[in-house]
Amino acid sequence: MELLVTYDVSTIDTEGERRLRQVAKLCEGYGLRVQKSVFEVVCTAADLLKLTDAIGRIIDDTQDSIRIYRVPKGTFGAVDTLGIAQRLPHAESLVL
Repeated sequence: MELLVTYDVSTIDTEGERRLRQVAKLCEGYGLRVQKSVFEVVCTAADLLKLTDAIGRIIDDTQDSIRIYRVPKGTFGAVDTLGIAQRLPHAESLVL
């Protein structure tokens, strides 16, 4: 499945800044960053459950907002970009 994960973590204090870093690092383990707080994720249903559980353990429900959009398969390959944005290779093998 393809997901668009977006987050808005309150950073009015050092605890919020810590949560922001943790959410970003977690999302980096699941997908590709396309904007500062937006990730494109290709995963299984089990991975989605793990991701949402992990995010839920990090955030403050009274201050932070997470949105996860399920988009049709192939959406990431058909994206139009403007400016410095680039289409990312989700289906290609990664070389580390």
